[in-house]
Amino acid sequence: MLNLTPRYTSTRIDELPAALQPLAAQSPTLARLYAGRGITNPEQLEISLSGLLPAEQLHGVTKAVDLLDAAIDKGQRILIVGDFDCDGATSTALMMRVLTKMGAVVDFLVPDRFKYGYGLTPEIVELGIETYQPDMIVTVDNGISSHEGVARAQADGITVIITDHHLTTKATPPAEAVVNPNQLDCHFASKALVGVGVAFYVLGRLAKQRRTAGKSTVQVSQYLDLVALGTIADVGVLDKNNRILVHHGLTAIRQGRCCMGILALLEQAGRDPKQLHAQDFGFVLGPRINAAGRMDNMRIGIECLLTEDWHTAQRLAQELEQLNRTRRQVEGEMRAQADNIVQTLAVTASSTDKRSIILYQDDWHQGVIGIVAGRLKETHYLPSIVFAPADKACTGDDDAIKGSARSIAGVHIRDAIELVAERYPDLISHFGGHAMAAGLTIKRRHFDGFVAAFNEVMAEIDDEVFAEQKLTDGPLQASDFSLWFAEHLADASIWGHGFAPPIFDGVFEVLSFKVLKDKHLKLSLRYPDVQYPIDAIYFNFDSAAWDYRAQQVHVLFELDINEWNGKQSLQLMIKDLAVVAAA
Repeated sequence: MLNLTPRYTSTRIDELPAALQPLAAQSPTLARLYAGRGITNPEQLEISLSGLLPAEQLHGVTKAVDLLDAAIDKGQRILIVGDFDCDGATSTALMMRVLTKMGAVVDFLVPDRFKYGYGLTPEIVELGIETYQPDMIVTVDNGISSHEGVARAQADGITVIITDHHLTTKATPPAEAVVNPNQLDCHFASKALVGVGVAFYVLGRLAKQRRTAGKSTVQVSQYLDLVALGTIADVGVLDKNNRILVHHGLTAIRQGRCCMGILALLEQAGRDPKQLHAQDFGFVLGPRINAAGRMDNMRIGIECLLTEDWHTAQRLAQELEQLNRTRRQVEGEMRAQADNIVQTLAVTASSTDKRSIILYQDDWHQGVIGIVAGRLKETHYLPSIVFAPADKACTGDDDAIKGSARSIAGVHIRDAIELVAERYPDLISHFGGHAMAAGLTIKRRHFDGFVAAFNEVMAEIDDEVFAEQKLTDGPLQASDFSLWFAEHLADASIWGHGFAPPIFDGVFEVLSFKVLKDKHLKLSLRYPDVQYPIDAIYFNFDSAAWDYRAQQVHVLFELDINEWNGKQSLQLMIKDLAVVAAA
């Protein structure tokens, strides 16, 4: 049997929170799912926009709004400086769309990750001055650590507003206004807003202020398609506030009330907007937008989200599709190399004390290191950091290499890197990020020293953190194995990071099986009291865990709807499997 941990341990309806018991009478499974995610009252599942936290709670928002309001009225030149990922792209597009409608003189600049690096650097400020001569710079999804960039802008008399969501333990830069729920003196009740969420709050407050004063304004909620996309693509924690934002953005896209670029990207992916789910932001739309920043320049992604012309949107979506294919190819080559290195290291080192995977190669591509780190983390369940040269032409000992880190539950990766920086001040040039993902820059000659220092920090963490815990929402009832329930479940909430998609387990009889393309296992299963066979698929299955004589299997699975030739059928997506009985 599989070793699984129940997300919710109670089995009786009368043990559920009292407020959930009426729901349990209709669907015990759904009530159990909510209880396992900390829901004790149906009010926590509310999706009305009126349920959003008030903008006034955001420290610095009033100052930022007053400055923006005055800049619009005076016709000052505003420059938006974004980040080169999907959150940065959606934040930039949101700012551009809303401020333009309000009558602002506004342009945007996106740092090329290969030339300028991350954040409001002095170099980016100088490029902005040279190109746009701004009176005001507004950062989106960056800036909370950009002391030097702020100083450079202010030296030229430029007003700086920082909007960001990244963590910091340092003093806030002395910009004219800083809005970040994670800055030290902010008491906003949700720390889970991503960059585009912060931008949405600032613009919403600005729109309200201008509406009250009878000035040109706009309904900012009409752009929630961008907020939903950025929130899921940046793996924002889906607390109540973020679930509301994503729900309304998703609804708008399903109804075709969204920017042309999103519809064009869905067309490229062969996806029907009416059938879109929250996870598709992360798996379908996000990677295509991100491909621009990874392989070329995020300007293509932002222009795709800004265009009002369908043919232009299609052309840009096609460019993004091509960049994404190139990204997949480069990623595949790097993953194969990384896997070989990990295997070699496993032979030469003891695996019992292995607490991280940290890799570097001179010819690796900086734009893809985050994805490769994420794949290594998933495969080996260890914090993983992948480095590449900051400039492929410069791979000497004193040249910079950039790392992208991905973590497991229980290891706050940004804090771990900060601990290394405190203990060994000469090792790390720059770093920043979150609990589960971070970025850093070191000199190439410090690579081995960093590996040793990071593993020193990892050695202080309890052993159980590194043992992967597989959670389950328990068994399904026989009546739950239906298309109706699978559809109902998909739309029952916004599922994702911090509000985990439902995952179930059960013991099934094996009716038949076949192996597809030597790597996928397709099964036909029987479950007690279900009158028909149930299809199941296990992608990239572990052949060592499979016995061709299997009669009974214990399966960890997600419910899915398979569409083929216009017909829908229920399908189990197997995540893990153990043979219980064999002939």
